[in-house]
Amino acid sequence: MDTNKILAKLGISELNAMQQEAMDTILRRNDDVVILSPTGSGKTLAYLLPLIQKLDERLDQVQMLVVVPGRELALQSQTVLKNMGSGLRSMALYGGRATMDEHRKMREVQPQVVFATPGRINDHLLKENVSPLFIKYVVIDEFDKCLEMGFREEMSLLMGRLRHTEQLVLLSATDAEEIPRFVRMGKTVRLDYLVEEEQVSERVLLYKVESPSKDKLETLARLLLGFGDDSSVVFLNYRDSVERTASFLREQGFAVSVFHGGMEQKQREDALYRFSNGSANVLVCTDLASRGLDIPDIQNIIHYHLPLGEDGYIHRVGRTARWDKSGKTFFILNDEETMPDYVEGDVEDFQPSDAAAKPASPRMATLYIGKGKKDKVSKADIVGFLCKKGGLKSDEIGRIDVNDRYAYVAVRRERLNFVLRNVQGEKIKGLKTIIEEIR
Repeated sequence: MDTNKILAKLGISELNAMQQEAMDTILRRNDDVVILSPTGSGKTLAYLLPLIQKLDERLDQVQMLVVVPGRELALQSQTVLKNMGSGLRSMALYGGRATMDEHRKMREVQPQVVFATPGRINDHLLKENVSPLFIKYVVIDEFDKCLEMGFREEMSLLMGRLRHTEQLVLLSATDAEEIPRFVRMGKTVRLDYLVEEEQVSERVLLYKVESPSKDKLETLARLLLGFGDDSSVVFLNYRDSVERTASFLREQGFAVSVFHGGMEQKQREDALYRFSNGSANVLVCTDLASRGLDIPDIQNIIHYHLPLGEDGYIHRVGRTARWDKSGKTFFILNDEETMPDYVEGDVEDFQPSDAAAKPASPRMATLYIGKGKKDKVSKADIVGFLCKKGGLKSDEIGRIDVNDRYAYVAVRRERLNFVLRNVQGEKIKGLKTIIEEIR
């Protein structure tokens, strides 16, 4: 497997020091490995690159299990593997849908790599939908989260079932005080890239914004107005606060996506897709979005509610300044609040603009196309359809995601009505379908 070709496919010129050492260690030794490295440093690629080279592509069994704390990280990690173009088959397994449906899909796909939440993979192992006999490599991503109290029982059951593991890899953006005994690690190599004096990346600028009233909505709106069409994430601590804040911002004319644990999975999927493809400038969310979401080019992290602790703060801010990018984080404080003691570094005062302005429109809009892989519709088919029938140029089309029965497509916002008019009643690959904007 040619590492240089994979990196070129991903648009990466070279591995960073952590990724290179991880690859050398995992490939050349059979020791278990603990990798501690800041959020956004590329840990997913660090374990995938070496481990996929150890798998037998001729064997139609799960050989590598990646355990993650949540569905979003499972899906995103699987996407990284797909984008590498290794040819290995994979699936993401998580709660919120029928285990039976996943099993049916597994029989069809025959995955060699599985990305799964602890409860769901335990369910499949118990029902013998997945055989533990061939699972040689186990990765626990964000192991600090996976081993918290809520997951401990599930993780203990899981590790007890994985008796044939040859190599275990643990990853985290924060140091854990201890690794529980049920995680049976053998001879262990520890790769520590956490810089003790650098709590968050030096590429993140810290700002404090004073709110004249206890309700910070007006201050938040003024702050966002000054960001133009920048991509911004607003963190709150409660679901109802997320909904209230998002409703207010929409009334002010902002293009907003909402993300929290009380939403249906499809709603969360749609919201993340609109935000990540540039169809919404603002993501209003709980800390559910602080882990596992790898969305490039987020410029601003806003703490509407203060983080509940240092770990929460680190993970929130880790959504910006990913790889070699820079970013900003803003604490909105009312007169009853002060900066948390755990925030290190210079925090500058920031005054939102008083200039009257309208919220900037997002650069993109999202189209829903009611046909997908099961209808033999590919990304190339969609590009051809939108160019030929819709009258678009290829550079007016952004990210395309093709699912089994539908597809999402980002198009330039100023061309949205034009393309919708042109494709009205048209067929894609001879098939009638629904084509509409996702709002």
